[in-house]
Amino acid sequence: MILVAIVAELLEEYTVVLARVLEQLIHEAPFPRRMRFLILRSLPFISPPSMRSYRKWSACSM
Repeated sequence: MILVAIVAELLEEYTVVLARVLEQLIHEAPFPRRMRFLILRSLPFISPPSMRSYRKWSACSM
């Protein structure tokens, strides 16, 4: 039972690291902004953007 908990925790950490790497790759990919947004939004483990980045995005679109 302890082994299952250890493996589950390792998989969780691995998933977080993999999601961050994937997020960085997509941010730097030469896709249109809208396509990058849709790809990042569809990823299940990516955290939502912070309010600070949302405010910066809103200021740029005005």
